This record gives sequence, structure tokens and C-alpha cells, in this order.
Amino acid sequence: MTTTGRTAPRDRRLTLLAAGTLAAAALVAGCGSSGGSGSSTSAGRTGNPGQSQGTLMTAHDAKLGTLVTDGQGYTLYRFDQDTNNPSASHCTDACASLWPPETANGSGSADLKGIDGKLVSTVTRPDGSHQLTLDGWPLYRYSPDTKPGDTKGQGVDGTWFAATPSGAKAMPVNGGTPGTPSGGGY
Repeated sequence: MTTTGRTAPRDRRLTLLAAGTLAAAALVAGCGSSGGSGSSTSAGRTGNPGQSQGTLMTAHDAKLGTLVTDGQGYTLYRFDQDTNNPSASHCTDACASLWPPETANGSGSADLKGIDGKLVSTVTRPDGSHQLTLDGWPLYRYSPDTKPGDTKGQGVDGTWFAATPSGAKAMPVNGGTPGTPSGGGY
């Protein structure tokens, strides 16, 4: 409905919502391709992967303490072969298929719950996408984590660790060692 040649506020909101949905669909379709460095997938994950992009939250794990998760509650990890000063991601191609980067939403800012915004930024990946960083460390999911709260990526190959809200490596809260589970680390 229009009034004197202007679109009603409700119609404008619906138009913006439709445009945003189409843009998100194009982004998700582009991320599903198998070629190019830094391409990512959400293998083993349920729900809409676009929902979690750009959302960082905290969750408590009985063994590892307070961890950073995405908007759906999946644990986020940091990689020792990356650098935090300057921020650089070194997980591309097959690595990024197993360890999908946590990408920034289209607004360029993250929705934060329990995390200091001064520690959150982005780094440009080799494919041109923008990956969220925490204290400079690029953040990733782990494909074998099939449900929120899984921490199967903790300690993989001694180089992958769940991220804490300060960007540090999560370590067992009872003084144990981080372990080095095998199976597809990079």
C-alpha cells in the first residue's frame, strides 16, 4: 500500500527483509562451492548456517571451562599455525572444509554475548571472505562437532584448541593436559 507516492513503513521493511534474504541465499550458495582456497562447508551441522555467522557467545564446558561458541552453540576453535599479530589465516582448501572459518556477517560487525567487543575483529581470507577473529586469532568450527557443545576438535594434532573469551587456548580446568586426539587435523 502506498500513501502519496511513498511506500508505507511496513512495505519498506518487507522489501528490505526480502532483499536481505536473497543476499544471504546468494552468499550461502557461493560458500557451498568446492573450489577455491578458503572455501568452507558446514558438513555435519544442522540448522541454517547463516544464522550463526557473526554471532559469538560463551558457554561453559565441564572439562574446559568457559568457551566461545557461534550463535547456534557450536564450539569455536583457534589454530596454532595461524598468527594473531598480524592476524592471518593459514587454514585453506581441504583444511577449511574440515575446519570451516567463522565468517563475519554482512554488516561487518559481530553480535556479541559475553565477549569483549574490543577483542573481536576480522581478517580477510585468501578467497576474499572475512573471518571473525578473537584477540587476533581467526576462529573456526570443527565439522565432526555434530551438536552444540561438542568439543571434538580440542587438542587435535596439538594445534587446534577451543577458544576462550579472551582468545586464549582452552585447557582442562583440573590441571590435565590438552591431549592430542588424532583424526584429520592440519
